[in-house]
Amino acid sequence: MTAVFVHGVPETVLVWEPLVAHLERDDVALLALPAFGSARPDGFDATMHSYAAWLTEQLAAYDEVDLVTHDWGALLALRVLADRPANVRSWVSDMGDLDATFEWHDTAKTWQTPGDGEALMDVFVDAPLEDRAAILAGVGVPGDEATKMAETLDRTMADAILDLYRSATDVGNEWGPGIDQIAVPGLLIQSMQDPFRSPGRVQRLADRTNAEIATFADAGHFWMLDEPQEAAQVITAFWESLP
Repeated sequence: MTAVFVHGVPETVLVWEPLVAHLERDDVALLALPAFGSARPDGFDATMHSYAAWLTEQLAAYDEVDLVTHDWGALLALRVLADRPANVRSWVSDMGDLDATFEWHDTAKTWQTPGDGEALMDVFVDAPLEDRAAILAGVGVPGDEATKMAETLDRTMADAILDLYRSATDVGNEWGPGIDQIAVPGLLIQSMQDPFRSPGRVQRLADRTNAEIATFADAGHFWMLDEPQEAAQVITAFWESLP
C-alpha cells in the first residue's frame, strides 16, 4: 500500500512536505507533475488530457494506492478515478463537483486568455522574489512557504500552466459526467477560507460519489500548509476507517 500525493498549480511536491512529516507511515510517494519543478518532457503538450494520462500511468506502477490530491491534482484524479483503476483503494480531494455549470475563477480566466495570460505570467516569473512571494501570500500561501513556492515558479512551469488551463475551458462538460463512475471510498477536504471555494460544490461531489467531508474552518486553499498536523490526523483517521 502506498500513499500517493499529487500537487496542483503553481506548486511542486514541496507543498506536501509539512503534512507528510506528521504521517505515521513511510510508504509515501510524492508525484511531481511534468514541468512543475522539472524539465518539460519532449513532445509533452501539457493539456489536461496529457496530464491525466500521465497520472494514470504513474498510479499503475503501484500495487495498491491511497490517493491524496490538491487543486489540479484533484481535478486530474477525478478523471482517472472515473476509469475505476483497480489498484486505488481510496482517494482524498479538495475538489468540488464538475458539471455543465462549472465556471473557472478569475485568475484561471486570465490564464486562458491569449495575451493576458502571458502578461500575468511575466509578472510572476520576472518580478523580484519578494514580490512573487507577496502575490502568492495574497492567495493564502502562508509565511515562508510563499517564498519557497515563488522560487520554483519558473518559465517552464508558467508555460505549462497556460497550456493546461487553455485545454480546460470546458472541463465541466468534458469530465463532469465521468464522476458518476467513481466507486471507491473518498474523503473531501472543505476549507472554509479558500478564496477559490465554490459553496455547495463539495457537497454535490460528495453526493455523487458517496464521499465523506472533512471541514477545516480556519484553513484556506493551501490547507496542507495551514493545518498540516490536523490534515494528517484527519486523513489518517479516514484511512484507518477503511475495510
